[in-house]
Parts: sequence; C-alpha cells; structure tokens
Amino acid sequence: MINHLQDTITLNNGLQMPGMGLGVFQVANDATAEMVKNAIEVGYRSLDTAAIYGNEVGVGEGIKQALASTGLNREDLFITSKVWNDGLSSDETKAAYEESLQKLGLDYLDLYLIHWPGKDKFAESWKALEDLYKQGKIKAIGVCNFTVAHLENLLSFARIKPVVNQVEFHPRLQQAELRSFCKEHQIQLEAWAPLMQGGLLEDETISKIAAKYGKSNSQVILRWDVQNGVITIPKSVRRERMIQNADIFDFTLTEAEMAIINAMNLEQRVGPNPDEYDFAL
Repeated sequence: MINHLQDTITLNNGLQMPGMGLGVFQVANDATAEMVKNAIEVGYRSLDTAAIYGNEVGVGEGIKQALASTGLNREDLFITSKVWNDGLSSDETKAAYEESLQKLGLDYLDLYLIHWPGKDKFAESWKALEDLYKQGKIKAIGVCNFTVAHLENLLSFARIKPVVNQVEFHPRLQQAELRSFCKEHQIQLEAWAPLMQGGLLEDETISKIAAKYGKSNSQVILRWDVQNGVITIPKSVRRERMIQNADIFDFTLTEAEMAIINAMNLEQRVGPNPDEYDFAL
C-alpha cells in the first residue's frame, strides 16, 4: 500500500508505477497544458491520456513546461496513453503509437494500453504492442476495460502478460471477480472514474465516514482505493482540488469502514459495458 503521492507499485515486469496519478479524460486540449503543469508542480508524477481524448499535444506541452519549472527529468514521470479501436491491425497500432509520441513530444511511453477490447479485435494489436515493448519503445504494456473473458482470451496467446488492466472502479462498481482474476495473474488493477464521475460526492454513507476524519467524500473514496491496492487516476482541472485529492495519507479507514464501503457495491456503471459495446469507428 502506498503512503505518499509519489510512492510506487511494482508491476509484473518490475517497473515502478505511481500508485496515484492524474487523468485528463474530457479535458480540452487548450486547457490541458496548464492542468498538467499544475499537477506535476504539486507532486503528481503519473499522467494518463489517450489518443481519443484529443489532448495529447496539451499534455506534452504541460510536461515540457513543468520540467522547465521544476527541474525534474522526463525519467521522473510516468506517462500513459492508449490506442483507440478505429485501427487495431499491427501496422495501425504501431502507427498510432508513433503518432501519440509525436503529439506528446516524447521519446518513449512508460505504459501503452489497448483502450477497449471491442469485438475481439485486440489480438493483432496486442502482438504489435509486444513488438514495440521488445524493441524498447515502451516500458510496459497493458489493457483497459477487459473483462475476465477478454483477459482469458488474451492470456491464451500473449507472449507478454499485461501489467495493468484499467477499468471503471468505484464503490458502486467493485468488480470482485475481475479483481480476483487480476490478482491471481499479477495484473495490476487501475481505476478510472474512481469518484463515479462525481456521482458519489454527496453520498450520505461516505459523508458520515468523511465527517469523522474531517475529509471530503472524494478523499475517503480515494483512500479506499489505496487501501484496496488499486491504482487510481482521479481527474481534476483545478490545482486546489488536485492538492485535496492527494491529501489522503494522514488517515486510515478502519476495517469496519472499509466493510461499509464494500457493502455499497451495486455493479452500477457510469461508462459502457465492455461486453456490450464495440468502439470501432
């Protein structure tokens, strides 16, 4: 379990990934540079973007500005992006990777993910990721939104095991079977929409726990993630909210409080069900 914003979790290939980072989903490209610069300046070291977000250029500019203002090196950061489902052939995947690198202004990515499994279109794309990894162009490869069935399919032919499965995860969608499978196969679970896209910020059950510690609902939920060993990437455009989200290492939820939050599960999604939607354009 991490005890600081910059603490890391060891992935199955030995790479160290920060246990908490910043997501930039639904942030306009022209607003992303300042957001990313602020995040790095206040202590975030992991940044998560994707080709489909349309803001890789802004992320790259923010990184550039932050490295200049902080004196940090590129190697101090952990940068993730994702290949979209409009082209999952081997050549298309490799071209998409190079395009993301160019937009970000980087020489390599720490983690590159297949964004959605689609209708079993990921086999060729995964093999392309393996090639890029073996060539030293990516430090780690993984997937997003893969169910147990998708992972079983992938593991049946993969030469390299994914290090991460980034999925929707929050108190209303706890995915116990998937978490158990990932743990068994040393695949690190990472949460997107950890705050249910704002849907739990006024929840009374969490508010009661938050009041005890003088914390916000978001801080309690992110602390719950940390204590579950789940990497989390909350999104916040505002600098003060970034600081607040990271202020979760001075309290610990009791076993009883963890159980109360665990009992909130309804398998309720705010995003699409990976088994029911094909994101190919």
